[in-house]
Amino acid sequence: MSINKSLYRRAQFVLGAAGASQFPEDVGAEAAFAGRSNAGKSSALNTIADQRSLARVSKSPGRTQQINFFEVDAARRLVDLPGYGYAKTPASVRKQWDKLMSDYFQSRQSLKGVVLISDIRRPIGEGDQHMLAYCLSINLPVHILLSKADKLSRGAGSAARLQAQQSVKKMASEQSLSAELVSMQLFSSLKKTGLAEAITQLDKWLLNEDELELIYGKDK
Repeated sequence: MSINKSLYRRAQFVLGAAGASQFPEDVGAEAAFAGRSNAGKSSALNTIADQRSLARVSKSPGRTQQINFFEVDAARRLVDLPGYGYAKTPASVRKQWDKLMSDYFQSRQSLKGVVLISDIRRPIGEGDQHMLAYCLSINLPVHILLSKADKLSRGAGSAARLQAQQSVKKMASEQSLSAELVSMQLFSSLKKTGLAEAITQLDKWLLNEDELELIYGKDK
């Protein structure tokens, strides 16, 4: 199977939106990246785009307070959502983030899926579960990257993935939601573990049928 290696290298920062009025035109297709502060979200974006500093990697978790839009081409975008779950974030800022995120999810018809980054060394946290539950409630697909997989052995990584899968299924069942829209993989920005798999998932969301067949063949 051929892998699309060049499309996301074209990604360029377009704008940072602090409110719905600043969102770019709602056309084409976009995929959003979400995750707890310090889970490796910016690093994952940079790795997928094969760029060192497309998304800012902050040493101060919780610093990003806007939604950053990156244009891949005229028809496609990657979107970096504010990190959540940082304890020192003031309540007033968290309230602003909640409003911004709500406006984004409720208004973007072009949003095709969410890439949720979660540190493989931690259980699926409360913030991740809230994000998952919300996405599932509006039938939005979620692809989970269990980041920093290089920190664990292969066996420990597989065990952590199984535990995460069970956690997601339990959460979905308890809230009468379907976990069928959730997929999951191991990922490492440092070692590029799982990079091809992540790109393939983005392609399925953002490319049309003819483009997918050209890259992957009929067995896409």
